[in-house]
Amino acid sequence: MADKIKIAVAVVLLLAGIAAFYYWDQSPMIARVGAVIGGLVAAVVVFWTSAPGKEFFAFAQESIDETKRVVWPTRKETLQTTGVVFAFVFVMALFLWLIDAGLLWAVRILMGQGDS
Repeated sequence: MADKIKIAVAVVLLLAGIAAFYYWDQSPMIARVGAVIGGLVAAVVVFWTSAPGKEFFAFAQESIDETKRVVWPTRKETLQTTGVVFAFVFVMALFLWLIDAGLLWAVRILMGQGDS
């Protein structure tokens, strides 16, 4: 029950920051943006103290650790893969253009508008 209250308070803080942005429409923009950022920071701090918040931040940390273990392709591999993709797109575009031209020619012949 306490976690639900913490999450509700976090949502209220976030909404209060957004509401302050619009309520202070005559204030300098830096103050308005500061209100939104302040509401967001306060909401994150409150959410962090809840059990779902702790689980979320643990998951986020594990995700960051996992991306560090990924073997990223080298520049050469990336350029080769990009070249293959561009070549395939060109061949596919040429193929579809030929099919389209052939179907257009067939429809014109069938409708009696062919080259005669």
